[in-house]
Amino acid sequence: MGRTLSGKVVIATHNPGKLREMRDLLAPYGIDLVSAAELNLPEPEETENTFTGNARIKAEAAAKASGLPAFADDSGLAVDALGGAPGIFSARWAGPEKDFALAMEKVNNALAANGAVKAEDRVARFVSALCVAWPDGHVEEFLGEVVGQIIWPPRGEKGFGYDPVFQPEGHSRTFGEMSADEKHGLPPLGEGLSHRARAFLKLAEGCLKAPA
Repeated sequence: MGRTLSGKVVIATHNPGKLREMRDLLAPYGIDLVSAAELNLPEPEETENTFTGNARIKAEAAAKASGLPAFADDSGLAVDALGGAPGIFSARWAGPEKDFALAMEKVNNALAANGAVKAEDRVARFVSALCVAWPDGHVEEFLGEVVGQIIWPPRGEKGFGYDPVFQPEGHSRTFGEMSADEKHGLPPLGEGLSHRARAFLKLAEGCLKAPA
């Protein structure tokens, strides 16, 4: 068991999609949440070459700037046939306008250029690294992933990012076609399917008190 997270906590993200998911996951635990965007905290430069390293950068920066415990996620899509790309550069593939329709097309075009047209050649995984940092420098880190395949054309308008082209293993629908509860809801509402939910279950076991 790691250090217990309680009281007021900063969610160190400016991404509204991630913020919604994190708020959904943390809602049952009675934690008073405030986002980095609401506190006008700057977004630190992500200079590490791993999801875990970049999550730590964001959590530690928010904890230092706010004087509160901070919770950060770094996540992305890793496609086997592309050597793990886009990986930590998942958001950058969407460009400065955060155009994920463009990013999804780039992934599909790269797979096509590599001759990856069969389902077994289009294996991908969503990876989520969660980090909780306290102002005194203590850090707890957790990693989760979900395996699936890249489909084309995109399907569904729910979720965000690459969700419409990612079909998780054992399912016939993409993340873009699933409700929030189906995608990242925890039992009894959902199966904790998403990468972020899987990492969160580890975090909850290590750092959160059971909901009242």
